[in-house]
Amino acid sequence: MPWNTLFPPMERCVSFVGRMRSIRWDYASQTMAQLLRRFCFCSNNLVGSKSVSTFAKNMAILLTRYWKWGLTILMGIGVFLFWSIGYPHALSYQEQYQLFLWTTDYFWERLSIAGGFADWLGEFIVQFYYYPWIGAVLLAILFVVMQRLAVCLLPSRWYLLSFMPPILLWWLMGDVNVLLSLPVAVTLALALACVPLRGRLQWVDVVLIPVAWWLTGPVLWLYVIVRLLQRGWRNLWTAGWLVAVQVMGYAWLLPQWPFQMVMTGLTYYRVPMQYPHLHGYERDVYELIWQDCQIRHEQWDKIIKRAGQYEVKTTFWSNSVNLALSQKRLLADRMFDFYQSGDDALIMPMKRDMTSNLPSAETYYRLGLVNSAQRYMFDIQESILNGKKSGRCTKRIIECMLVNGHYKSALKYIDLLEKSLFYRGWAKEVRQIVTADAKTREQRINAHPQLGRLRQIRFKEDFLYSHSEKDKIFGLLFMNNHDNKMALDYFIGEMLLRGNVQGVMQYMPWAQQYGGYRMMPLGYQDAVQCIQKRGDLPGSMYGAYVKRMMRR
Repeated sequence: MPWNTLFPPMERCVSFVGRMRSIRWDYASQTMAQLLRRFCFCSNNLVGSKSVSTFAKNMAILLTRYWKWGLTILMGIGVFLFWSIGYPHALSYQEQYQLFLWTTDYFWERLSIAGGFADWLGEFIVQFYYYPWIGAVLLAILFVVMQRLAVCLLPSRWYLLSFMPPILLWWLMGDVNVLLSLPVAVTLALALACVPLRGRLQWVDVVLIPVAWWLTGPVLWLYVIVRLLQRGWRNLWTAGWLVAVQVMGYAWLLPQWPFQMVMTGLTYYRVPMQYPHLHGYERDVYELIWQDCQIRHEQWDKIIKRAGQYEVKTTFWSNSVNLALSQKRLLADRMFDFYQSGDDALIMPMKRDMTSNLPSAETYYRLGLVNSAQRYMFDIQESILNGKKSGRCTKRIIECMLVNGHYKSALKYIDLLEKSLFYRGWAKEVRQIVTADAKTREQRINAHPQLGRLRQIRFKEDFLYSHSEKDKIFGLLFMNNHDNKMALDYFIGEMLLRGNVQGVMQYMPWAQQYGGYRMMPLGYQDAVQCIQKRGDLPGSMYGAYVKRMMRR
C-alpha cells in the first residue's frame, strides 16, 4: 500500500506576506506566520521605521521556511548541553567500561556476533567520551541524524513525530547499562529504510535482511515495519523471513547464546538476559557516578562540598567521601560530619560487580596496599558483564605492577593500551621506562611523585590479608612507615567505626605524636569526650553515629 493512501499529502506554506489561499496549510507554519505578521504591525506602529519592518519580515520568511530545521538544531544543542554540562560524568562512566582497540582483530571479533557492527560503531564513538565535550558533540550529531532520517520516512504534517525516536532513546539512556549500540542500530535501520526499493528491487530484501540483521541486530524489525507501511501487506513475507533468519542464525551460528538474547539483542544492554529500566535518570544513581568521576580526576574539594549538600546513604558514598577527606587531611576533623555506613565506611569488602569497589580500590592504592588495589581492579574489570575490558582499570593494574617491579607482566597490558587512542601516549611513556636499563628504570620509577611514594610506604613482604582485621593492617602499614599519615587516619577511623574504645584510647597518642597536627583534631576531641561521658554528650556527631549503630 503506497504512502499517499495511508497519509494524504499536505502542502507546506512557503510565503509569509502573500494572500492566504484556500489550501491545506501546515498548521505550525500558518500559526507562526500570523504571530510574526502581528509583530511586524506592532513594530511599524511603535517604531515607525521601514528598516525594522523589513528586517522583521525577512526574519519571518526565514523562520517560516526553515522552522523545522530550527527545531532540529535546537534539539541538537539541547543534547550537547545535556551531556557536556549536565551529565559529563555519565559519559566518563560509559568510557571506563570499554577499551576500544584500533586493530582488525578487534573489528572482526566484534563482527563475530549478530549486531556486532552496531556494537563496534557504538564503541568507536564511546571512546571519545574520554573528553566528555567531544562525546557530547558526537551524541548530538547522532541524535540529529536519527531525527532527520525519521523526517524522510514521515509525511510533512507528522513532522513532530520524527522527534520520538531520539527522545525515547535519550530517556532509555538514563539506564546506565543501555549501550550506545542501541541508538546506533536504530539509526542504521532508519537509514536503510530510507533507501528506495521499487519494482523488482524489492526482492533485494531476501539478501539484505540477513546481512543487515547480522550487522545491526534485532532492531532491524524497525526496517521491516517501515517497509510494511510503505508497501502494504504484500510485503508481509519480510517479517516471516526475518524471523526465519533469526532462528537459523541461532541454530547455526549462535548456539552458545540463549535463544531469548538472540531474538532480542546481544549487544544493546550490558547485563545479559535483562532489559532497560524506564526509570530515567535516577538522582541517587547518578550522584554515585558523579562521585566516582571526581575520584578518577582527583577532584577532592568538589566531593567534600557536594557531600554537605546531598547525601546517598550507601557504603559507596561513605567510601568516596572518606577518601576525599583523607586526601585533604580532613578525615580526623570531619569524618563524622557526614553519613557513615558502618565498619565498612572506609573500605568495603569485595563485591562481584563492576562499580561498588571502585572507591575501595582507589583507597587501597593511595594507602600503599598495592596488591589489594591490583586485585580489586582486576576483579572489577572481570566483573564487566558484557565481557569488555576497561581502560581505566588496565591503566591502574599497570601502575600497580610497576610499583611491585613486575615489568614483564606490565608489558602485556601496555601492549593493549598502545592500540587504543587516548591511552596510547601514556602507554608509550611507560614502555620507555620499563624497557630502559635496570638502573635508569629504577631511578625513573623512584623519582615519580606517585609511584615512588608508593614504593616507600608499601609492604615489602607478602602476608595473609583479612578484611575483618583491616584496622590491624592499617596500623601495621603506619608502623611500616610513619610518613604514611593516611594509614594513621584510617587506623584511628576504623577503630572509631567499630566502637573499639580501648584501642582508640590506647593509640590516640599516635595521632598527637605522628599526625602532624598542632592540636587534637575536632573529630577526635568529639569522639574522646563522647567515650569519656559514655555517650551522654548532646550534639556529639560521633555519639549520634554510635546510637544509630546500636539501633541496627
